[in-house]
Amino acid sequence: MRAIIPILILASFLAVSCEEPFTPAGVDAPPQIVVEGYIEAGQRATPPYVILTRSVPFFSQFSAEDLENTFVHDAVVQVSDGERTVSLTEVCLNDLSEEQKQLAGELFGFEPDSLGFNFCVYIDLGFGIRGEEGRSYMLEVETDGQRLRATTTIPRHVGLERLQFRDPPGEPNDTLAQLIASFTDPAGETNFYRYQVQINNGGYISPIASVFDDRLTDGQRVEFPLFRPEQRGTQEIDLETLGLYKVGDTVTIKWISIDKAHFDFWNTLEFNAANQGPFSSYTLIDSNIEGGLGIWGGLSASYYELEVEK
Repeated sequence: MRAIIPILILASFLAVSCEEPFTPAGVDAPPQIVVEGYIEAGQRATPPYVILTRSVPFFSQFSAEDLENTFVHDAVVQVSDGERTVSLTEVCLNDLSEEQKQLAGELFGFEPDSLGFNFCVYIDLGFGIRGEEGRSYMLEVETDGQRLRATTTIPRHVGLERLQFRDPPGEPNDTLAQLIASFTDPAGETNFYRYQVQINNGGYISPIASVFDDRLTDGQRVEFPLFRPEQRGTQEIDLETLGLYKVGDTVTIKWISIDKAHFDFWNTLEFNAANQGPFSSYTLIDSNIEGGLGIWGGLSASYYELEVEK
């Protein structure tokens, strides 16, 4: 069995977490190409970027050097929106200036000096294509004699209407608060949502259950908690503070609309991560990559920054 080891679980690897999804392709199956690529529309529209790695045996032990060796180099990566086609350029962390490293860290959600290996990504440096709602984007990758393809569509964004901190349930607490969000789901259309949280100047982190759809809430005004995610690799969880925010912190919510294939990928990945254990059954991670594994995902997002106060 082989694990997908793209950057979506990089932070988990760094902290020796157990959030490794996998595809049950046989213990001795050859490595497959793993794609993790995104293009974002909305307040901070981005050009496309793609991370390419090779899968590794699920039960193998590996170091930072081993992880670095999983990156796929010298691939031909192209993205098209039906009118324009751009070629993505491979950029590696060790080739950047200190200022560029910090910008890369902000984009990908890590501290460059903490990695311990050379992180590489394919990106549209010329900003020839940016994410736009309603458009479809085709990805094509050629490497090692293989051709991988995928298509994603960026959906119309549905933003939040209100964010409010409240007293948490149970005993009164002056230092912790619960974050409640509300929005109105559009009637008569299928919508898929995801959220990530940035606390102070850290990277964006997803809670263990970050995606949901509107099967039960179509056309309704919905109010629900947005839980504070645990840092990657957290071994001991304090149930008294679980999901709550610390008064005085600055929190940024990245609220995301995604398409069904993108939702299915994260939904199956998170289900698998939450149900690992010696007696659990593993879940096949959904992928929209033809010829490989992983996700090519379009998304539209809005950002909400607020101070934690009561």
